[in-house]
Amino acid sequence: MTALTTQSPIRLLQITDTHLYGNPTGTLLNMNTQDGLDHVIKILKRNEKGNEFDLILATGDIAQDASEEAYTRFVDAIQEIGSPFRWIPGNHDNIDVMEKVAAGSDAGEKLVQINNWKILFLDTSILGQVHGNLSKSEMGFLKDCLQAAQGDESVEHCLICLHHNPVKGNADWMKDIGLNNGKEFFQLVSKFNKVDCLVYGHAHQALDYIHAGIRCLCTPSTCIQFKPKVANFALDRLNPGYRTLTLSTDGTIETEVVRVTGFKFEADFASQGY
Repeated sequence: MTALTTQSPIRLLQITDTHLYGNPTGTLLNMNTQDGLDHVIKILKRNEKGNEFDLILATGDIAQDASEEAYTRFVDAIQEIGSPFRWIPGNHDNIDVMEKVAAGSDAGEKLVQINNWKILFLDTSILGQVHGNLSKSEMGFLKDCLQAAQGDESVEHCLICLHHNPVKGNADWMKDIGLNNGKEFFQLVSKFNKVDCLVYGHAHQALDYIHAGIRCLCTPSTCIQFKPKVANFALDRLNPGYRTLTLSTDGTIETEVVRVTGFKFEADFASQGY
């Protein structure tokens, strides 16, 4: 575990669902995913100029084709921001390839403490499946970390990072693609009083709500966006974006979603799935 004493309040950045390909010309529903990420990084560097991030949270579906080249280009893009990052796999990722690319770095580290906040990174991916699951070992890791935090006076707040949505999606077609043991996840987490927030991706939307007394944040993809509250699959016309989080010592969380402006992305808005 990395333990840092840094600026207060803590500044975090969430980047998610980049869906990069080994070939930088690769497209997802006719949208160039590398182009989407490049535009997000560009507006991020402009908007956040002078603001340092303590940590970048990369919450899965880093690659669409799980290629070594895609992960390497993600690392190259993130390094432009100049802040350390941690990543977790999504349903399109391959954890073995990610570990190979991250060898010698802290990118795959699952536990970080910054000031009085502990940040946990969970693997919800199942190779070859769209839906997610927290394995017995991941649930055990989560329980052990929260028990340790409960008895540690230096830890007052916890933030949990996942890829899959632990609460049912807001579109009918999403009902079977989330975390299939989300109920058990919340049952475990609710036994501890230091969990203040969880962040995730997968749903390609900006969401901010309370569930089981915990603030839940979902962040837009850096590529295509999913239209909310529809029966069948549909793309939204909102632009890609990122999320900033400001964590105070008293547990207060300020957060903002920032989307790319001044650019119109091409995508197959008539698609019925991908």
